[in-house]
Amino acid sequence: MKKLSKNQIIIAAAVSALTTIIAFQQVGIAGSKSDEAKSVGWYTANIKAAQTKNTECRGESGNTELQATPDCVHALEALEISFK
Repeated sequence: MKKLSKNQIIIAAAVSALTTIIAFQQVGIAGSKSDEAKSVGWYTANIKAAQTKNTECRGESGNTELQATPDCVHALEALEISFK
């Protein structure tokens, strides 16, 4: 078995760490990426999620702060685009 140099070990450890961080971000365990608002395009491509979000936003009757959030606005716009 070939002995790895110190630089090779450092690079391998860095790649492993970056891979782990990226995996955690994709499932929402690390970072705030999962908390970012979805785009109109995302909601258009995921129409069931748009319907769910729109129902959630309308369920808070009178809660104009929630209804004005980017997710609520984008979900509604995606539904309007999809069903016109």
